[in-house]
Amino acid sequence: MAVFQHFTRGNGILFSNGPRWWTLRNFALGALKEFGLGTRTIEERILEEAACLLGKFQATIGATFNPRRLLDNAVSNVICSVVFGNRYGYEDPEFLRLLDLFHDNFRIMSSRWGEMYNIFPSLLEWLPGPHHRIFRNFMKLRVFISEQIKWHQQTRQPGEPRDFIDCFLDQMSKEQEDPESHFQEETLVMTTHNLFFGGTETTSTTLRYGLLILLKYPEVAAKVQAELDAVVGRTRTPRLEDCEHLPYTNAVLHEIQRFISVLPLGLPRALTRDTHLRGYFLPKGTFVIPVLKSSHQDPTQFKDPECFNPTNFLDDKGKFQSNDAFMPFAPGKRMCLGAGLARSEIFLFFTAILQRFCLLPVGSRTDINLTPQCTGLGNIPPAFQLRLVAR
Repeated sequence: MAVFQHFTRGNGILFSNGPRWWTLRNFALGALKEFGLGTRTIEERILEEAACLLGKFQATIGATFNPRRLLDNAVSNVICSVVFGNRYGYEDPEFLRLLDLFHDNFRIMSSRWGEMYNIFPSLLEWLPGPHHRIFRNFMKLRVFISEQIKWHQQTRQPGEPRDFIDCFLDQMSKEQEDPESHFQEETLVMTTHNLFFGGTETTSTTLRYGLLILLKYPEVAAKVQAELDAVVGRTRTPRLEDCEHLPYTNAVLHEIQRFISVLPLGLPRALTRDTHLRGYFLPKGTFVIPVLKSSHQDPTQFKDPECFNPTNFLDDKGKFQSNDAFMPFAPGKRMCLGAGLARSEIFLFFTAILQRFCLLPVGSRTDINLTPQCTGLGNIPPAFQLRLVAR
């Protein structure tokens, strides 16, 4: 994807290859696990942020509002606590500016301009258009990340990491005499950006799209709430351990992700050997981009794939049923680094919201359009407003 290559120059995790990618990915997985990913610790962080989000939602009772910014704030704060070592207030102007930069870039890269740049990058460099704003936004984000790294360099205690950036700086110090080291400051900037962006925009968009779908189908939301009431009740906070006892809720969350395919395409891969596929010869090193949406829309795998249907993930007895064709985080070794975190956030934020509130549309439900506003890098839902009623 030319737009990312232009900015990253092959640094970071997402668009590196070979030994560099393997080294950085394994380091990142270890560092993120050290700070709670895949453990009870990260669940507690998500629950703390969910409580803050519910407080903000409670303050909107009686009014209509667009949930985008509040969802962005909540989701981003989870990854910020791991990468930067702190969370931000929901009214923090600098934090809101950064989230707007991410959102603007995701929207442009999912537009026709973003698609055109990826196809004709050299030509588009000379043409006016919003695609130039992508790189200005990238530079502003880069300045923020560089300032965070500088602050960490000045305040850290070597060997006592507070967050991901400290872990990376410790590794840089260990390998500073190695000219072949992959741990350089430029790599840290890009890796931090990858984690910050990846841990914010796609999960927040999934939550936002999910709320829109539930506004369209109130009977689905009502069944989820009935299941939550029966299994969890209204006083105890839902936890990850409840998921296996909430088959319908789990099916709804999987169907939301299948239906929207928030990232229609996976990240590029490269063939490790010469391959023949459907009569075509693909030499070793050929770039391959998986079309995830084609799997999610496969009628041999999902009933009426163009429709929202939670029974796609339920068996005849109403128990949750997985499907190998479901791959929102992409398959294989280049599967999304934060897949586990995203799954936890989607479950905990959704169940927290639906346990506490009923969702009401502004206007008629029949007028709600689920068609993406933009389709390219991501599927972005149309802007919408809703009303909340306390249960």
